[in-house]
Amino acid sequence: MLDFNNMTITDAHEGLKAGAFSVQDLLDASLHRIEESKDLNSFISITKEYATERAALLDAKISNGDDIPILAGIPLALKDLFNMKGSFTTSGSLMLANYKSPYDASVVTKLKEVDALIVGKNNMDEFACGVSNETSYFGPVLNPWDKTRVPGGSSGGSAAAVAAGQVFYALGTDTGGSIRQPASLCGVVGFKPSYGRVSRFGVNAMASSWDHVGPITRTVKDAALVMNVIAGKDPYDATMPDRPVLDYTAELDDGISGMTIGVPKEFFEEGVDEEVQDIVRSALKECEALGATLKEVSLPMMKYGVAIYYVTTPGELSTNLARLDGVRFGYKPEGEFKNIHEYYAASRGDSFGDEIKRRTMIGTFVLSAGYADAYYKQAQRVRTLVIEDFARVFKEVDVLMAPSSPTVAFKIGEKLDDPLAMYMCDVLTIPANAAGIPAISIPCGFNSEGLPVGLQIMGPQFEESLVLKVAYTYEQATKWHKLHPEI
Repeated sequence: MLDFNNMTITDAHEGLKAGAFSVQDLLDASLHRIEESKDLNSFISITKEYATERAALLDAKISNGDDIPILAGIPLALKDLFNMKGSFTTSGSLMLANYKSPYDASVVTKLKEVDALIVGKNNMDEFACGVSNETSYFGPVLNPWDKTRVPGGSSGGSAAAVAAGQVFYALGTDTGGSIRQPASLCGVVGFKPSYGRVSRFGVNAMASSWDHVGPITRTVKDAALVMNVIAGKDPYDATMPDRPVLDYTAELDDGISGMTIGVPKEFFEEGVDEEVQDIVRSALKECEALGATLKEVSLPMMKYGVAIYYVTTPGELSTNLARLDGVRFGYKPEGEFKNIHEYYAASRGDSFGDEIKRRTMIGTFVLSAGYADAYYKQAQRVRTLVIEDFARVFKEVDVLMAPSSPTVAFKIGEKLDDPLAMYMCDVLTIPANAAGIPAISIPCGFNSEGLPVGLQIMGPQFEESLVLKVAYTYEQATKWHKLHPEI
């Protein structure tokens, strides 16, 4: 059986063109790996029939000598909130457990146009609400580095699948850190582009003013290659500016000599594990050795990030989930009901998990008459101050570097009964979402227990190429991206 665990997307592409292996070989290796590590619970569904048909067509193209795009035939997975025609799209919830999408999300269409090989849908926290991938109706995902620990969330299944070598890459979403935090905990690369850089049409929404779509990969170059395909204007997403798509691989080799890296002091304070801080500071020293200058900066409004997030996002979530009532689609309860209100209560009460109920109740409250001004609108005003903080700092530095997560992966169940402790896991990733700026998490070392630590790099809005270049320069000077868990 072919082992692609140490291959990059470029390696696989070159191998296909040279005839070293076929697309079917890659698909077989992916499906075999998924099966042998199924205890990770990283997938909700497998699109084997679709992928097999596509593999046969692609192998015929290659045998005919046709040129193929770089993502053609490379196995990937989708977080299970990306609509894909004919496949289940559950959002990790009983509410949508039997929902088959009649259409493709825009990013899925773009991937299909370059013959990408979609092998399945990844497990996730229910409706993307969670930081540990323990709220899924389909059960928790396990961390490939230590199966007693969480993989992070809400894109935990996607990060675990990439870390375990089940697929080359996956698409996730990041509302408050849901790409970068699981990437950090699973020792892979997670990239959140600027708000509006990648279409969210056809992606089941959590909080519409916070949601971002991005790739989870093994290497920074792989992330850049995926971004080359999925980025760009979409007429179905009105939040997207009409900005040209760059070749995100073009500047990767330019280096960071002469650049100024900002080190925000608020990211290295109480609550951030000391060992994590030490590992990230070692990464900063490595960047200094590569020619960059370090400069301490301050983002004083960051301390309000968690509060802003957990006031505004529940409000947007409750609005987005209001359409799920079991009438047009969704979970349909059995029994006799006196009126529509009883039916709604049964449908939503039976099919939503505790975390969704908690957040929708909070969200309904903060948007209710007499409270919207005091809570939601006021939080959005403070959010503007966070945006201004970043704009000020980026006049002094090129990028910012900090930890991605305040801790390494914690034990399954450890924080499940303490929502506030769980919410604080996103304290270092939320600010970039609040400001809508690009941010990436890349592996930068392991703690004394052998668990991965992520380095977060943030840049000015729509400066994806800059963030990727800095990340790539550090990555190529270190070995961390070459290390994989034993499965």
